[in-house]
Amino acid sequence: MSKVSVIGVGNVGATYASIMTINEVADEIVLLDVKEGIAEGKALDMKQASCLMSIDTRISGTTGDYSKTAGSDVVVITSGIPRKPGMSREELIGVNAGIVKDVVSNVLKYSPDAILVIISNPMDTMTYLVQKTSGLPKNRIIGMGGVLDSSRFKTYLSMALGDVNLNDIQACVIGGHGDTTMIPLTRYATYKGIPVSEFLSEETLNKVAADTMVGGATLTKLLGTSAWYAPGAAGAYLVESILHDQKKVLPCSVYLEGEYGQKDICIGVPVVIGKNGWEKVVDFKLNAAEQALFDKSAEAVRSTNKVLSSVL
Repeated sequence: MSKVSVIGVGNVGATYASIMTINEVADEIVLLDVKEGIAEGKALDMKQASCLMSIDTRISGTTGDYSKTAGSDVVVITSGIPRKPGMSREELIGVNAGIVKDVVSNVLKYSPDAILVIISNPMDTMTYLVQKTSGLPKNRIIGMGGVLDSSRFKTYLSMALGDVNLNDIQACVIGGHGDTTMIPLTRYATYKGIPVSEFLSEETLNKVAADTMVGGATLTKLLGTSAWYAPGAAGAYLVESILHDQKKVLPCSVYLEGEYGQKDICIGVPVVIGKNGWEKVVDFKLNAAEQALFDKSAEAVRSTNKVLSSVL
């Protein structure tokens, strides 16, 4: 029997839980939120939808009762607040760091063997916070951002190729999960196994990479709020690989100890995902230009991490 808990059921958390339920990835899903009635209401809504789709997944919700999450195999953490008018970047990180630390402490009281998937923003920094404060082995702490960024990269490549089938495209984004820190690896992107550079000009590929990097901001401008369908689906895709031991190679924010020339940092790199969490880093053999971009991205992530000094 597999059990997954979702902490924070706003748009992203609820979408993730809905996709997991529909695909029957886990036997049981628990939603938890601090806002009274939200988790219970969304769980009830999903249960009623399940009746119409012959779904067997058990789903429940609770307002802040972490005992209901006991025995979870995976816990997905989306908790945190968006940046408010007049709030500095440092203040936002400080508030969300406090929230995430509290969530992790409560989760581990009841699920000490769980694998933690971090979606809370800033994602690389929150993943690093959990790595430094939870006491968990590094393989059980995974930041989700690269999976989402890669889905956006594939989408823009598909559009540039004439709206070809997305499933025929392989593409990966590494580096920090941010508009200026992510690195779409155009050199490694393929369409039906053929490098996309055979079909697209350098100018077009550069535009695809640029569009990918501002993919989240583009959606925020269109929607008036952050996206939720793709982030929720990315979380479900990652957790499915864990629960079903699929050994997918996915770009995730993980703790490095020398890989890709970096250490003491959580940042996006390709990793094998299975029942033990992330099982190994896959070396993509970056060229000099790509490595320089990765090092620059790591510097930016470290700069953000410095704000955590008061909570570490």
